[in-house]
Amino acid sequence: MAARQRMVVIGGDAAGMSAASQARRLRGPEELEIVAFERGSFTSYSACGIPYWVGGDVPGPDALIARTPEEHRERGIDLRLGTEVEEIDVSGRRVRARDLASGEEAWWGYDRLVIATGARPVRPPLPGIDAPGVHGVQTLDDGRALLETLDRATGRRAVVVGAGYIGVEMAEALVRRGYQVTLVNAAEQPMTTLDPDMGRLVDEAMRGMGIETVNAAEVTKILTGGDGRVRAVATEHAEYPADVVVLGIGVTPRTELARAAGLPLGPSGGLLTDLGMRVRGHEDIWAGGDCVEVLDLVSGDTRHIPLGTHANKHGQVIGTNVGGGYATFPGVVGTAVSKVCDLEIARTGLLERQAAAAGLRFVTVTVESTSRAGYYPGARPMRVKMLAERRTGRLLGVQIVGREGAAKRVDIAAVALTARLTVEQMTALDLGYAPPFSPVWGPVLVAARKAFAAVRAAGG
Repeated sequence: MAARQRMVVIGGDAAGMSAASQARRLRGPEELEIVAFERGSFTSYSACGIPYWVGGDVPGPDALIARTPEEHRERGIDLRLGTEVEEIDVSGRRVRARDLASGEEAWWGYDRLVIATGARPVRPPLPGIDAPGVHGVQTLDDGRALLETLDRATGRRAVVVGAGYIGVEMAEALVRRGYQVTLVNAAEQPMTTLDPDMGRLVDEAMRGMGIETVNAAEVTKILTGGDGRVRAVATEHAEYPADVVVLGIGVTPRTELARAAGLPLGPSGGLLTDLGMRVRGHEDIWAGGDCVEVLDLVSGDTRHIPLGTHANKHGQVIGTNVGGGYATFPGVVGTAVSKVCDLEIARTGLLERQAAAAGLRFVTVTVESTSRAGYYPGARPMRVKMLAERRTGRLLGVQIVGREGAAKRVDIAAVALTARLTVEQMTALDLGYAPPFSPVWGPVLVAARKAFAAVRAAGG
């Protein structure tokens, strides 16, 4: 009988616990011991739901937890909360873990190691950035700390720094909690995950719901009062009063452990893996979730795309491979959706600047359409922007901004990108149609027809 092996997992959220759970399904406790370390208080939760918890759509953190620590333990996983791994000894095949409450440290040997350390909110080294009342939002512990600040605050002024997905969603959540919100953004328009012409639509929607947007403004410092708490956010030209500050600047891979251990990192600092999510050059180490870079199937480069959808898939692949099966994660096309009030925002594939950076020659088209047949009650406008390779007509990217029924249409484009369809091929797609659901030519197909015409006109 083969000797019992030990699987050590660093990180107790989507990728880590999906890997542990899948490995446990395939191999029982008599074959595989599974030990998981999580520095926080929660496991297997939806970080994407935190803005909706803060905004009041979700009643509490329990609603965001897919599987509790007790449920993991019942399945034979030795899960240790409040325990941080502080060192990986690759040559010794062991990790050093510290109990954050007692300070006790111990080395744990492993036969299989899974690194799922996630990402951390970007906190630029500005004066006052660590003052009470300044919050990043990445974990449920972060969400709970922010809510405690909101409950204690005597004023109702909030400043959100950064206008990516988290920044935009948190701005809306704070408005819904009755705060006067200013969003300070270094870029010319919100949502740099969109091209500027599409980002302007988001800016207009935010202003329409009472959010003050300050674009092309770099934060220079966080100002504090006599009690040491935040009182304002300063840019080069102005100060914006704040009783609470939320950082929505983005996240960076949490890979300090991996870097110190000499594991391979990509341009954005994420771990590099093969298609089986095994860390390159290391047979017994896997990595997944927000701490890795993945292959962009459109550009061919590796990218850091921190999304829970990917993290859960990574975990399934890792768990299958550790458990003795075979699975791969081929890559992504960069699909994401969000909303501001009733404005839906979606993108997949490459933006103009990304296509240019990849050395691609392309055409772009933008069309206006509606969510339903124009004569059917409730039809709402949407704008679709499409990029196609100039010579071949291959679809390169799609962005959609519109009202109800707009965002999920991006899934059509995501499938087309994965299949490497041309815009001409897209025009023949057999999509569902009835007046309550779509015009006879759906918005994405209208854009594909116009893109095909632009490709022909460009003549390669």
